[in-house]
Amino acid sequence: QVQLVESGGGLVQPGGSLRLSCAAAGFSFNIYTMNWFRQAPGKEREFIARITPTGGTTTYADSVQGRFTISRDNSKNMVYLQMNSLKPDDTAVYYCKAQNGFRAYWGQGTQVTVSL
Repeated sequence: QVQLVESGGGLVQPGGSLRLSCAAAGFSFNIYTMNWFRQAPGKEREFIARITPTGGTTTYADSVQGRFTISRDNSKNMVYLQMNSLKPDDTAVYYCKAQNGFRAYWGQGTQVTVSL
């Protein structure tokens, strides 16, 4: 029943932009902190950004600070990641994560490739 489905990934040139979306269903979206993580080949999964349940507070990893923006629309059960000034090092599978207390849900991931 619980679903987190990422979309919007693809191939983009360095310096370009992309917006990822995560559609949530099957749980009380508006009481969950939403997160984006990414995992590049051969590397550990890395925290990218999070947003509190009503959107009041956002937090970013240093690697994406100033370039990425997380947002959410609780009326649509959606969370977004706007990615600007993309670099080859941003290439990874991007995952949406919902967390509330002891509970956490993960999406399946969407591939982002930044390359000429």
